[in-house]
Amino acid sequence: MNVNLYGCDGKWLMVDLGMTFSGGEYPGVDLVFADLEFIEERAKDLVGIVLTHAHEDHIGAVPYFAADLGVPLYATPFTADLVMRKLEEAGLSRTVELNVVASTDQFFLGPFGISYVPLAHSIAEGNALLIETPYGRVFHTGDWKLDEDPIVGEPTTEEELTELGDEGILALVCDSTNVFNPAPSGSEGAVYQGLMEEVKRHTGKRVLVTTFASNVARLHTLGEVAKATGRRLCVAGRSLDRIIEVAQDNGYLEDLPPLVDFDTAMGLPRGEVLILATGGQGEPRAALARVADGSHPIELTAGDVVLFSSRQIPGNEIAIGRVQNQLAARGIVMVTDRQSAIHVSGHPGRPELEALYGWLRPDVLVPVHGEVRHMQEQARLGLASGIPHAVAQVNGDVVRLAPGEPGKVAEVRAGRLVLDGDIIAPADGEGIVMRRRIAAEGALVVILGPHGGVTIETFGLPLEEDMGEFIAEAKADVLEAIRKLRGKASGADGISEAARLAARRAARRWSGKNPQVKVMTIGD
Repeated sequence: MNVNLYGCDGKWLMVDLGMTFSGGEYPGVDLVFADLEFIEERAKDLVGIVLTHAHEDHIGAVPYFAADLGVPLYATPFTADLVMRKLEEAGLSRTVELNVVASTDQFFLGPFGISYVPLAHSIAEGNALLIETPYGRVFHTGDWKLDEDPIVGEPTTEEELTELGDEGILALVCDSTNVFNPAPSGSEGAVYQGLMEEVKRHTGKRVLVTTFASNVARLHTLGEVAKATGRRLCVAGRSLDRIIEVAQDNGYLEDLPPLVDFDTAMGLPRGEVLILATGGQGEPRAALARVADGSHPIELTAGDVVLFSSRQIPGNEIAIGRVQNQLAARGIVMVTDRQSAIHVSGHPGRPELEALYGWLRPDVLVPVHGEVRHMQEQARLGLASGIPHAVAQVNGDVVRLAPGEPGKVAEVRAGRLVLDGDIIAPADGEGIVMRRRIAAEGALVVILGPHGGVTIETFGLPLEEDMGEFIAEAKADVLEAIRKLRGKASGADGISEAARLAARRAARRWSGKNPQVKVMTIGD
């Protein structure tokens, strides 16, 4: 859900416009966005949106907000292609200006001079940004790692980064995601060897590999593994189809072997097919989940193998476990990155962070990308490594980099929005809050009918065996509460509130739950 704002001389630059996927805290919601109220109020001073790379947490919100912000987008070719497809799906391809930046040459937006600096990551065309201002230069890493054998792309070298440091870096705004890892993140080249060994080990078995669809280098590796092991490559998952198409349109995956369809794959001898599938994070509608429950044209049986060539994202443990349990129950063998060298992270471990500090030698470190504990830890690491200043911030903090002493100077509102059906709504709005309460406590509807009649309907209360007795007692309580109000100047609102409280007390007494209660009155 990355959105970064840089302010200089009254103008603002946005770096990335991402989203995240909802967890259980927002029932019925799929997507979550940063609330852009701060910059929407200053939209006339926003000069552009520069995108570092094409992961959803950096570009996923573009179709929902770019048109309203009304400024041009900038991206390298692979990222721009994926963004344009999103805009076309949303009917915005002619509304939003998208500029393709095909080189590392500097371009200017207001007081900002911007250059792309290629860095390795788990997607094609991962980039840092060098942002030049009248007050100094900012190196914004985006997501990155060091990789001597990245398979795809040519990252900026140590010598080139050292030269940038020699020219002076005011601030390093740096990825904190993997700061607790004491080892380097590892190379994509090493994953090639790990996957090759695993596939060779399972001779005569169908092998399915699940990985992040956006990892073009991993897709290239799997194509090479398929060729080297005499297997045909089959792809299952729309996001994989899209990434392969975009990659090939932009000069990547040109040596990917011809793909076979599901029917052909299932007709091949078991040891002659390598299946690449989405769903390694347990997504219920992805290909792997459907393979696991037997509802996909791709079939695995006892003894076949699933390689999880991806890391388990925190929060997805239950969903992944559900899929893995389904596979295990059918006798399917599973191998994860904890058992074999079949995955490496796309984010820097401590040695990589320390190396970058030494090359760039910034005056200020601003940790980003991670939870508070990650950013605080990187701030400590940077100071211990000799960086003069470190500013650990949270969403909504306004941080001064220059001129003067760097540090937090203000706080602004920074909330969340959710895509609820077709509506973008506040994450803490009444609709979501009420839905969360109903999910936790259930609901009651009390209908006060003509001639003193009372009807009660329940939703989500655990009273199946006692429902009749509960409703009878709750009705009696409601009638008694209304009877006690007679003769008092209570009015319709007073009667409704008395009925609500009586019904809720009855529910609590019978179930221990505090349901949401809605009282409706039907006149004579």
